[in-house]
Amino acid sequence: MHADRRSRTFELGVEEMLMFALENGCDVNRLCCPCMNCAHSKHWKASVVKDHLVEFGIDKTYTKWIWHGEKSESEWHSETVEKEQNDIGIGGSDDEEFSEDSNEFLRFVEDGDKPLYPGCTRFTKLNGLVKTYNLKAKHGLSDACYSDMLILIGILLPEGNEVPGSFYEAKKTLCALGMDYQKIHACPNDCILYRDNHMDAASCPICGISRWKKGKNNVEKVGVPGKVLWYFPPISRFRKMFQSTQTAKALTWHADERVKDDKMRHPADSPSWKLVDDKWLAFRSEPRNLRLALSSDGFNPHSSLSSRYSCWPVILVSYNLPPWLCMKRKYMMLTLLISGPKQPGNDIDVYLQPLIDDLKILWDGVEEVYDCYRKEYFKLRAVLFWTINDFPAYGNLSGNIVKGYNACPICLEHTKPHRLGHGKKMSYQWHRRFLPHHHPYRRQATAFDNTEEVDPAPVPLSGEEVLKRVEGLTRPFGKNHTHPPYKGVEDQNRPCWKKKSVFFQLEY
Repeated sequence: MHADRRSRTFELGVEEMLMFALENGCDVNRLCCPCMNCAHSKHWKASVVKDHLVEFGIDKTYTKWIWHGEKSESEWHSETVEKEQNDIGIGGSDDEEFSEDSNEFLRFVEDGDKPLYPGCTRFTKLNGLVKTYNLKAKHGLSDACYSDMLILIGILLPEGNEVPGSFYEAKKTLCALGMDYQKIHACPNDCILYRDNHMDAASCPICGISRWKKGKNNVEKVGVPGKVLWYFPPISRFRKMFQSTQTAKALTWHADERVKDDKMRHPADSPSWKLVDDKWLAFRSEPRNLRLALSSDGFNPHSSLSSRYSCWPVILVSYNLPPWLCMKRKYMMLTLLISGPKQPGNDIDVYLQPLIDDLKILWDGVEEVYDCYRKEYFKLRAVLFWTINDFPAYGNLSGNIVKGYNACPICLEHTKPHRLGHGKKMSYQWHRRFLPHHHPYRRQATAFDNTEEVDPAPVPLSGEEVLKRVEGLTRPFGKNHTHPPYKGVEDQNRPCWKKKSVFFQLEY
């Protein structure tokens, strides 16, 4: 902030200072301006403060954050610790309580709130650990490198510091906070996961490929898996949500504070929510039962146009929370991370199986979950409402065909495609049939493609009709290399589904 105003350093300092002001100031619309002209005597919006700092420069004596609502360093430290705890989902304010049966959890939280070293008032062991762990994840540090970095930091800090001595000790602390994960080996051809009956298998029983990665000269590296699924179990994190008084209260907002009229302001006003309430009265009777959405899509984590690597996160969102919280990052739960040289495609069901197993448990109910807000134990249940994805990912998750002759999930075999003569791709026209029967556009042939559209619009299938069609497929469901996908069948006569989705394993 005190660098040359023409430099990039000053520009970044201004941006960082304003971001900090917006997060910590008392009134984000009236920030105290520290420029040489205003000298903390006037209040403006952030954009005006930025212009003043660039034009007049900053007050040279202003080196500590003291003019925007802060009262003391100790209070600033308390707010910083609270913010760090919120970021990892373990707390929200000083009056938050945790369940009495979470002895290990409480012990680690208490241990994590110790000063980073004797006399330190700004950082605790917990937020110091979180910051270093974020660096490990951001820059891809190996476990050994991270351990060496912790040892070096411990040497540089005064004696008696609380820096863990190894990656193992740091991981134990984070696991106690509900951040545990499982690394599940997978077949490189996406056939199976090496779990349950295949836990000790050395090769895939379907395609026969080895479980282990191959190195130079095609030599197997026994112990190094060819492909790995990262699974982050959600049940323990759902338990932690109810161990925070503020979060536990917010999870029943839809029942206690939502405006209930004919207007749609929240998913609780949707037909899907009401359908679950009407069909399962026992589920409806407990407002703390969770309503979830699943979102998934693929991206290239290396920020390049190369398609040689793919990463598919699978995220759960809870709609029990009020609308200003349910889409916040800290309430979006990463449950699966599917990475590899290619996307899983229709075989994503193989990787979803651990999550489906936990969703089955959540539907039956998890006993002895402690609600810190109401100070009582209850049985927690959860239901998966819907998935959020783009059209190609929708096809992978549902098994519906999303390209070719029957690409429309509404029209199905009544889809009217047209293959382009030169590009050889399918185009989908004749949408005027969805207009009212006497709409003038239906008969304006020359304005469109020289045809009139008098056919009625297709009627979408009901859920029961969809299920009947899916179960009527003759091709075996799932991964099976002995059955080529509809070999010899003309595109026009293919069914509208390629598989029976793994979501059909859920009772509801």
